[in-house]
Amino acid sequence: MSRVRISESALEFEDLTIPLTVKRNRAARRISLRIDVPRRGAVLTLPARAGLSAGLDFVAEKAVWLRNAYARLPEAVPFAHGAVIPLHGRPHRIEHRPAARGGVWRECLGEAESIVVTGAAEHLPRRLGDWLRREALALLDLRTRAKAAAAGRAVARVFVRDTRSRWGSCARDGRVHYSWRLVLAPDFVLDYVVAHEVAHLVYMSHGPRFRAAVDRLTPHRAEAEAWLRVHGASLLLVGASIG
Repeated sequence: MSRVRISESALEFEDLTIPLTVKRNRAARRISLRIDVPRRGAVLTLPARAGLSAGLDFVAEKAVWLRNAYARLPEAVPFAHGAVIPLHGRPHRIEHRPAARGGVWRECLGEAESIVVTGAAEHLPRRLGDWLRREALALLDLRTRAKAAAAGRAVARVFVRDTRSRWGSCARDGRVHYSWRLVLAPDFVLDYVVAHEVAHLVYMSHGPRFRAAVDRLTPHRAEAEAWLRVHGASLLLVGASIG
C-alpha cells in the first residue's frame, strides 16, 4: 500500500484523499470505523473514554481496508433528466417534461419504465425526492400495519427518513421509522425490513425468539440480508444530495 498520512480530518494517500469525521458516542463500547457512503468519506466513532490518538491508531490499522472499501463505492446517481434509478428493484429512467403539468408519475411503455417529472428543471430533485418519500411512506405504512396485525401488535405511527446507518428502527411506544430508500429496493427486501421492525414490537432483542418471529412474518430473511450486503450501499447513492 502507498504511504498514508492520517489526521482527524482525512486520510491522505499518495493518489487519494478520504475525508474523515470524528464523532464521540457515550453509548459506544468500542472504537469503530465506517464508510459514510452518501458523503464518500469515513466516520470514526470514539467511546467516551477513548482518546483521539487511540482512534487515529485504529484508523491506521484499518487503512488498507478503508482504501479498498472506498474504491468499491458505486458512483452517485443524481436526480436528473436521463438518469436511471431503481424503483421497487426495477430500473426507471427519469424523464423531465418541463412544459407538462401533473407533478410526478410513473409510465410503462412495454418493458421500458420511467418516472416523469414536470415543472422547472431546478425543482426536479426536490419534486422527485418528495414523490419517492410519499410512495415509500404509503407502502411501508400499509405493509407495517398488516404485519403488526398478524403479530398481534399495534403500530402508533410510521415515519420515513433519510437514515444513513440503518434501514429501520422501532421504538417501544410503537413508532416505526424507515429509510425512504427502501422503495428503491426489490419488494422482498422491503418486506423483510418491515418484518424485522414489526418483530421488534414483540421482542426488542435480536435473540432466537426474535429471529423466529421475523421468519413467521416473512420468508425472505436470508435472501434479503444477502441482497442488502451486496447492494445496500448503492441505494444510499441514489439522489444522495436529497435529505
